[in-house]
Amino acid sequence: MSDPLAAPALGRQGRFRRRGTLAAGVFLLGAFVVLALGAPLIAPYDPIAQDATARLQGPSWLHPFGTDNFGRDILSRVIWGTRIDLKIAVIGVIFPFLIGTTVGTVAGFFGGIVDAIFMRLVDVILAFPFLVLMLSIIAILGPGLASFYIAIALVGWVSYARLIRAQMLVLKNHDYAVAAVSLGFSRMRIMFRHLLPNAAAGSVVFAMSDAVLVLLNGAAISYLGLGVQPPVAEWGVMVAEGQAFVTTAWWITLFPGLAIVTLAFAFSMIGDGLADLFGVHE
Repeated sequence: MSDPLAAPALGRQGRFRRRGTLAAGVFLLGAFVVLALGAPLIAPYDPIAQDATARLQGPSWLHPFGTDNFGRDILSRVIWGTRIDLKIAVIGVIFPFLIGTTVGTVAGFFGGIVDAIFMRLVDVILAFPFLVLMLSIIAILGPGLASFYIAIALVGWVSYARLIRAQMLVLKNHDYAVAAVSLGFSRMRIMFRHLLPNAAAGSVVFAMSDAVLVLLNGAAISYLGLGVQPPVAEWGVMVAEGQAFVTTAWWITLFPGLAIVTLAFAFSMIGDGLADLFGVHE
């Protein structure tokens, strides 16, 4: 016979696991935020100050993460790089999220010719490889973070639009939406006050996963020389600068690479926790 107490126990374990994953991700992300905000106080050295007498020194008490080929302290550069890479992940998600949510809401609610126009635009963008299209836009606008934000906004909104549209097509036929129409509420109120809050859970979860991709794309763009420009401390730039010394001075690429992976892991844990909390996988 099955134990009648087993199901509640499993339920409690599931809730604990969901909350634990979310809490761990939030804690880890909070640690990066603290590093970013407190960089001037936490970093032991100036991130761009060069010291020819300290070139390519391995990890030590003076330089826990070692130094690079210009004698700059890697730990300080990793700490200061947190500011830029966090900004890349957040801003690189916010604008596609807002654009895609608006487009998907309007397309899903109105349907018909409006939906057809927006979805054909989505199909055109999806016809090109994501990274290739981004690189093309950045090449036209010129290297720099501003170009990266514009490129990610112009390309990245399509996923959010498709997610929200699919939800809106279902929710607009629910009883509460039909009742809102019968009561004479405006279309704007029905779309953004009644339907969108119920449709946005999947997009919020996806935004956490998308932050991981944006962070990696930002590092890749900087690695290719089209993002943040030296001597600014940014993790992708640091990895690119250390590739020529990877066999003799491994610490130059290792520590910024670990920082990228750890921050991506924080966003991933938050996404998994929110997905379980909202029941998105169910």
